[in-house]
Amino acid sequence: MERKKTAVLFGGCSPEYEVSLQSAYSVISHMDRKRYEVLMIGLQRDTGQWLWYQGDPDRIAGDKWDREEDCMPVYLPTDKRVQGFYYEKNGSRCVLHVDLVLPVLHGKNGEDGTVQGALELAGIPLAGCGTLSSALCMDKELAHRVAHAAGIPVPASVLVRKPYEVEKVKRDGAALSWPLFVKPVRAGSSFGITMVRKEEELIPALEHAFLYDNMVVMEERIAGREVGCAVIGSSDLLVGEADEIELSDGFFDYTEKYTLKTSSIHVPARVDAETAGRIKRTAQTLYRALGCSGFARVDMFLTDDGKLCFNEINTIPGFTTHSRFPNMMKAAGYSFEEIISRILESGL
Repeated sequence: MERKKTAVLFGGCSPEYEVSLQSAYSVISHMDRKRYEVLMIGLQRDTGQWLWYQGDPDRIAGDKWDREEDCMPVYLPTDKRVQGFYYEKNGSRCVLHVDLVLPVLHGKNGEDGTVQGALELAGIPLAGCGTLSSALCMDKELAHRVAHAAGIPVPASVLVRKPYEVEKVKRDGAALSWPLFVKPVRAGSSFGITMVRKEEELIPALEHAFLYDNMVVMEERIAGREVGCAVIGSSDLLVGEADEIELSDGFFDYTEKYTLKTSSIHVPARVDAETAGRIKRTAQTLYRALGCSGFARVDMFLTDDGKLCFNEINTIPGFTTHSRFPNMMKAAGYSFEEIISRILESGL
């Protein structure tokens, strides 16, 4: 069987650049080389330049991949018939043909529909969520509106833009009650998020969030546990086991997500069979309502009285061997290699 040329995109101009490198390295290391020929396309952190990396994959994880001797600049065509990337060699324009692209880019400029739109314009098949669903899921405000319209409860929230009236946002915060969360509308890995426990902390938290986006949301804190569910597919969906985040204090911020210093993740979640089934069914409802395809991780809150409340959908979740998404699928009986193959099959 002819191997499919599959480009894995990694890096990018995002605060989550390092996370992308770790995820991409894990994905590349677990791809079925009998079925897929791997092409590594890195996006430089500062310039955003796309480079065809032809060196040792091990150098990606350590951020030592973009040496000039190992890389060839590539760029997307505007002609869909090309189905690949252009590059220059000996003064001539050449084509690097690809059958499929798998973006492993986290956060802004990678997970928010920008790269997905560029690939769709170039006519290159994409594994994962498309332009609209990627942009929608990245926008916490709009995603919550769609989830609410689909009949899924969401936290109460207030959208804040600059310039804002200090006294008004303080009144809005008090109406939501303390503690509450202040979040950039479009950011990932908990960047810019603050748990605000009292009024005096609100304005500094807003200003911190505005460093990551020009829109910020104040959101009520849902009493309960955070649970999640991994989903793969487009028409027929494959669902992993639900997981549960156990926190000792605060919230699941960037440090906890990647170090688990004071928190734990339980897979499967410590819930009864009926609740686990509801989590999975609700995850599928949200996945379809927000137009997801390929794969995504659906995050929810399980309240103390057993109700489910939508948190967010991560359209390119972390993909290291210890990340939540692959571990939820592993608990359902699927190996890392099989997970990657199923995602690529959905794109083809």
